[in-house]
Amino acid sequence: MLNPAVKLASNIFDKPEQKPTRDGFGEGLIEAGEKDKRVVALCADLAESTRMLPFKEKWPKRYVELGVAEQNLATVASGLANYGKIPFIASYATFSPGRNNEQIRTNICINNVPVKIVGSHAGVSVGPDGATHQALEDMALMRVLPRMTVISPCDSEEARKATLAAAAHNGPVYLRLAREKTPVMTTAATPFELGKAQVMWQPQDKRKNPDVAVFATGPLVHNALVAAKTLEEKFAIVVINIHTVKPLDTKTVTQWSKKAGAVVTVEEHQIAGGLGSAIAEVLAAQAPVPQEFIGVKDQFGQSGEPGELIAHYGMDVPHITAAITKVVKRKK
Repeated sequence: MLNPAVKLASNIFDKPEQKPTRDGFGEGLIEAGEKDKRVVALCADLAESTRMLPFKEKWPKRYVELGVAEQNLATVASGLANYGKIPFIASYATFSPGRNNEQIRTNICINNVPVKIVGSHAGVSVGPDGATHQALEDMALMRVLPRMTVISPCDSEEARKATLAAAAHNGPVYLRLAREKTPVMTTAATPFELGKAQVMWQPQDKRKNPDVAVFATGPLVHNALVAAKTLEEKFAIVVINIHTVKPLDTKTVTQWSKKAGAVVTVEEHQIAGGLGSAIAEVLAAQAPVPQEFIGVKDQFGQSGEPGELIAHYGMDVPHITAAITKVVKRKK
């Protein structure tokens, strides 16, 4: 059953509203700019696609267009941050943090300045743009950098809150966004706290330990919830939204993994270096249990419709239900 404590949308399983997470970022950026005049926006010739355009139109003097020069995007933002600004930089995730990873490492993270890197159009759900524009390794690149916070919002409303939280955080942040419209699962009343995982689905009988804990991030949280609902008569399942991949909520991860004795991780990202790896690192040290990984398995993306690609790479509901069934059998 859905966890009533987190005040989720009532229509999650019945024609939920569809919005891309990048829309929530655009809304949150305006709110952040209204709250703090130090917030500025820099973009690499993609203001409309990354949803920075409303900020540009509202505060043209607080917006800098760098053109197709992602390395400069990070370097200029670092300079602005050193002089007291809170810069948000945006491009497609394949180019930022893909192309400018060294500048992010050296100019932003080593200097520990509060630049917020917004990687839009992440994952295979970019669709027909194909492998060159489908960032599948961006969280791995950012997660390995000291001082970097990594956020992967599950929907547009959570992306709005994440943007506000990123602006308030005194340090580098990577915010991962998607192009495609995806279900809106959370509401304005749903709590959001950096570094705090969220139980979205829980067994009907709370006194009973779950058979499996499903840790999911990004819009694929919805697929994880649908899978849990599909199997609710067969297994006791807990689904946990990991919107902050770093710092990981190790307490929650360990607690539910020990209770369940089996784990499935779900992400639209390479399994290597992503959420699955992050969870496995924690479990290896604190709660060794069987784990199944849903994500891209050491492949590049390709052109196709978003739904087709999610299914092709094994991240749709049937693959998640199969992984749940498999891992529960493994622990027995």
